[in-house]
Amino acid sequence: MAVSYIKLFHMMLDRKITNVQLKDMAGVSANIITRLKRDEYVSIESIEKICKALGCGVDDILEFIDEEEKHEN
Repeated sequence: MAVSYIKLFHMMLDRKITNVQLKDMAGVSANIITRLKRDEYVSIESIEKICKALGCGVDDILEFIDEEEKHEN
């Protein structure tokens, strides 16, 4: 299983939040934002900070997808 953060970036677009604003709001590093954009591993601690900053739950910002499905997209 792979993780996709596409829901997070859709939410950011809807709320007109930039990557820099999210970084500052959540108190995470620019490296974390880059890892999110690449659908790479991000610690639960960072996910928690982002959820608190956005006032949402984990299922609102990420989803698990099959590896095969990820490679098809």
